[in-house]
Amino acid sequence: MVSMGHRQPSRWLPDARAQAILAAIVREHIATGEPVGSRTVSERCAGEARWSPATIRNVMAELEEAGFVEQPHTSAGRIPTDKGYRFYVDHMISEARLPKGDRLAIRRAITRLQDEEDPERLMERVSHLLSELTNNVGIAFSPPMADNRLQHVEFVKLADERALVVLVFAPNIIQHRLIRLDEPMAQEELDRAARYLNAEFKGRSLVAIRAELMRRLREEEALYNKLLRQVALLCERSFAEAEKERGEVYVDGASNILTKPDFSDLETLRELLRTLEERSRLVRIINECLARDPCANAVQIMIGRENLAPALRNCSMITAPYRIADGSFGALGVVGPMRIEYERVIALVNHVARILEQKFSAASVAV
Repeated sequence: MVSMGHRQPSRWLPDARAQAILAAIVREHIATGEPVGSRTVSERCAGEARWSPATIRNVMAELEEAGFVEQPHTSAGRIPTDKGYRFYVDHMISEARLPKGDRLAIRRAITRLQDEEDPERLMERVSHLLSELTNNVGIAFSPPMADNRLQHVEFVKLADERALVVLVFAPNIIQHRLIRLDEPMAQEELDRAARYLNAEFKGRSLVAIRAELMRRLREEEALYNKLLRQVALLCERSFAEAEKERGEVYVDGASNILTKPDFSDLETLRELLRTLEERSRLVRIINECLARDPCANAVQIMIGRENLAPALRNCSMITAPYRIADGSFGALGVVGPMRIEYERVIALVNHVARILEQKFSAASVAV
């Protein structure tokens, strides 16, 4: 399923002939990056009715007046606007299918993705794969750990009143944390606290666990004061960092935009690079994309001024969510110029997201 964002109203909608001409302009501009003239359109539409050059020029003028294309300078051909790209994406691309070369490249990468257990390394590989296959910016976003469901916890006593915390989340995501104990605790006490957490809170989020512990401390203090107090202190140290996380985002291929003539304006380029480097801004942008359509598997396509971040107003951002077994969502995406290969990138991002979703689903069964 593909969700295309906010469609822009228009009093004049292209008829079949205007759509064919607009499609020819979009595809030629995506391929070359150059303004497209009426002669080129005539060649690209050779299979259509034999329209005269004058007819083509008139239709191009209508498309320009309606805001679907623009003329960068006098006597030049036309280039699509973000409105033109939106109409093309909404109405003129078929069900996206991956080219054979992409399928083979992804198949070669699947084994590495399936075998990777470290979540950070996995996301790094996914973002690199997207960047490598599209020659644009690849993005992989993992959901906040505080939203993930805890499957198992262990505490291992170390020297100097420290402890190693092993947190296992669905689907088979493992995190290790070093914490400092507020009071001396024997390994037996740490084991008892872990057994309590595993028995009482398996399958619940970190936020929910802390809230319930606080409630129990208030209501059952007389019965379980020592154990609950120890468990609460351990959770405070172990979960605090995860609860602050807003999700992690992994970016690969930012240097690819330096090769794009679409970003020749230096100030625009600098702001785009700053946005890609500032993880908190990217997390906010991706969360906004996910919030637009909560439907699972819906690909989001934001074109030009549809992007809320000013730095992305000359870009297209194609994202696909993937569901974690516990119900939370992450997302994959590609950022590139507005003349990105929409059909191919839509299919590619969605395909890799489904692979990642299947991996997490399979891992959750094994947990």
